[in-house]
Amino acid sequence: MAKLVHQPPTRYSAEQWHTSNATQFATAEAERAIAERRRAEAERLMSETDRRRERTQNDVGQKLSQRITDLQHWREEVQRQQDDTQEETRLAEEMKGKLECALNEILYPVDVTKTCLRNREKREGIDLVHDAVEIELLKERDIQGGVQALLKRNVQQVTEQIRLLNSRSYHLGKDLSDKQTAINIDGACSQLDNDSRNIALYQGAVTIDAKSVAPSDWASFSDNNISAAERERHASAKLRAVADDVLSQAANDLNTQRRAVNEAFQRRIGELEEAKETLEMHLEKVNEEYTAMDENAAALAAAIEAKMPPMKVSHTRLAHRSQRPNVELVRDPVQYRLVGEVAELQDSIERLQVAYSDAMSSLEGLRRRRLDLEEDIRIKTLSLNIDKNQCMGIRQNLSDVWKD
Repeated sequence: MAKLVHQPPTRYSAEQWHTSNATQFATAEAERAIAERRRAEAERLMSETDRRRERTQNDVGQKLSQRITDLQHWREEVQRQQDDTQEETRLAEEMKGKLECALNEILYPVDVTKTCLRNREKREGIDLVHDAVEIELLKERDIQGGVQALLKRNVQQVTEQIRLLNSRSYHLGKDLSDKQTAINIDGACSQLDNDSRNIALYQGAVTIDAKSVAPSDWASFSDNNISAAERERHASAKLRAVADDVLSQAANDLNTQRRAVNEAFQRRIGELEEAKETLEMHLEKVNEEYTAMDENAAALAAAIEAKMPPMKVSHTRLAHRSQRPNVELVRDPVQYRLVGEVAELQDSIERLQVAYSDAMSSLEGLRRRRLDLEEDIRIKTLSLNIDKNQCMGIRQNLSDVWKD
């Protein structure tokens, strides 16, 4: 292998050496000056950025403090609104309970009214009359039906209002929870300082979230929640007042009509008792007259029968005297008197027979009247039992509704 050929080192002149040294000194001085200037600028910059950092952190701290104050103010206001809304919800639920209780209470009076109307359909004959009692009962049934429909509608309205109040309370509660979370977060942020251990750099944290809202929208959100809750509370209070008036008016109508029905029943019972007593009095008189007429008819029959022997005597005498011989068959006073006697007896018998026929006709008429009176008394007795026992018997258990 061929040997490497070494080039001899370059030789510089003394002038080059001095020039090089001068260049190095000048360059070093320039770099030192630049560095000194940059160091001074860096110190000034560090001082300035420290002051700006301190001002910024103080400003952020103040804004956080103000933000927490604003949040606490709105939290308290939202809390108060939620408390008021929950109280109104309680009052609305209490009113709903009253309405449902009233609906339940009216079931028995409704059943009593229907039972009375059904019972009175069992009346018979002339007593099956569209009287004042029936008119009042039908009116009572209509009032009860109207009250039931009104109460059911009020229950539906109050139920819907409770739903709306609960919805408002939910939104207020959500707003309250979010504000408390924000207070906790900003409170934790306000406690952080440069020496805190749990500080770090977070990727993507230095940005404005697209989902964030403007401060005016933030205030409007809670304000709208509060306004909506106030509207629903006002509507609920108004609805409770209406429902309370409905309960009061309905109770007054039902109680007034119940008393009107009872008074009509009492009047009708009095009329029935009076009519029954009058019918019984007439029946007693008819029975008495029937007995007397029956005795009279028997006496007339006996009187007619009593005329037959004298009639037979007269006929026999006339028959025997008709057998007198020859000139002895004379028209003497005896003959005329016997003929007159027969005529008198015949007239008496015919008159007695007419009287007997009239007596029998009266007896038949009295018998029919007695049957009619007995039937009418039976009908009146039935009507009295229906009105006095079957109807008023159960109506006595009724009392004023919702007296509380």
